Formats: sequence, C-alpha cells, structure tokens
Amino acid sequence: MAETNPDIVYIGGGETQLRGSITQGEGVYKSIDGGKNWRDLGLKETQAISRIRVHPTNPDIVYVAALGHPYGENEQRGVFRSVDGGNHWQKVLYVSDRAGAADLIIDRTNPKILYASTWQVYRKAWKMWGGGPDSKLFKSLDGGDTWIELTKNPGMPEGPIGKIGVTVSPADPNRIWAVVEANEGGIFRSDDGGWTWQRVNSDRKLRQRAFYYSRIYADPLDRETVYGLNVQFWKSTDGGVTFDEEITVPHGDNHDLWIDPNRSTRTHD
Repeated sequence: MAETNPDIVYIGGGETQLRGSITQGEGVYKSIDGGKNWRDLGLKETQAISRIRVHPTNPDIVYVAALGHPYGENEQRGVFRSVDGGNHWQKVLYVSDRAGAADLIIDRTNPKILYASTWQVYRKAWKMWGGGPDSKLFKSLDGGDTWIELTKNPGMPEGPIGKIGVTVSPADPNRIWAVVEANEGGIFRSDDGGWTWQRVNSDRKLRQRAFYYSRIYADPLDRETVYGLNVQFWKSTDGGVTFDEEITVPHGDNHDLWIDPNRSTRTHD
C-alpha cells in the first residue's frame, strides 16, 4: 500500500514459504481505488513474489522481490523496479537463475537506500533443497541501480547462508537486523548500515523452520524494539539481544506484520 495514497495497492501472487504443497502466482496486480478494481501489471513468470515495497513519498516507484519458479531454474526472478506505477519493469538485482529475492526493505528516511536478500532454493514434491552460494544479502545506495553484497562483511556467519530476512530501523537507519538461517545463524545486527555485524541472538525459536518463516521487523519509532516472526510472535526491547516477550495471537504461524509508522504501539481501534 502506498503511504501517500492508501487507495493505491499492489499485490503479488504465489507462495514463497516452500512447503510440499504450494501455489504459484501470476504476477503483480494494482488497484487505484482501494481494491474495487484491479489491473494486471505483468511479471507472470515470477510465479512466487516475496515482497512488494512502495516508495514512501512517490507511489509510482515500486519494487518487487521475486523468488521465481519454485520447481526449477528461471530468469524472471530477483528485484524488479518500476518508476511509472507498474507500467514497465526493470530487473535491477539478479544473481542467477537458481536464486530469487526472499526479502526487501526500503530505508524510509532515505528511500535511495534498500536492502534485499536472495535465496538459492528449489522445491520438489518429495524434497526441498536450499542454501546454496547464491544466498546473499545486498544493499543499494542509489535506488536499486547498483548493489553491494554484505554477506561476507565482518561478523556475518560462514556459509551455507540459507534464507535471510532483513529490516532497517526508521528510528535509526544505521541499525539493521537480519535473521540468518546458517548453521551459526540467528539474529545479526549492524549499527553502521550493514558494513559490520554482530550476532546478538541465536535462539532457535526465532529461526526454526527457517524456510517457512525468517521474518523480522523494526519498530518505526524506537530503535531498540524489533519483532521476530516464527511459530510464535516475539518482541525484543533491547535491540534484539533477548526476545522474552511473546505476543499472543489467535493462531500460530506468524508470517507478516504491519506497524503503524506514526503510532507503533497501536493495536486496534
């Protein structure tokens, strides 16, 4: 949803939580009237879209993170950008035909800065294989024109890396969190924009079934508060060092979260 106009909504199809039974999507759709009508924007061969991010002040600039075909190689994967509201797309981040984009976040304080992760994975009816060398974490300083790999920066774990979820704090844009599937994975935090990292938490509860979860969210107003989504819904108020507060939800399996950017303590009205 566009922050500047909530009637503008983009939707991407397909599942990126690759269990044995999954559904492929058919690209991206857009509504400009709050969901009453929808227009097909293409990208059909992406099949599985993990994220859509809209520029915080310009709803015509939109980014699509596509995992791609779950069952085999294809080139319609990675991060795509449109600068005309989805009429045309440019693939701006592409690693290989075996790795697609698993997560994507925009720095709301400087929308030229983006973070994205790629995940090398494929699914068969009887098996899932993931975590190859094309699983990486990236940063862009120019709105997606070019990307810098962060995966091998100081403090990051040894490979195989696996799936990565990433978030940036609007309260302190130098603070980045990544939940990393690797053998020595966990919650990694950077306080210098991703150039160096430290593992601040290794709890299994935050990275169990990593292929199915691996989502992390920064509080928009408090630099110390971050949320981890997994079977349970966890909250940290010390920068990710401990996740001792469990937030009760009607059902397990926590896959996504929206926080009011102006009132992060809001629950419901």
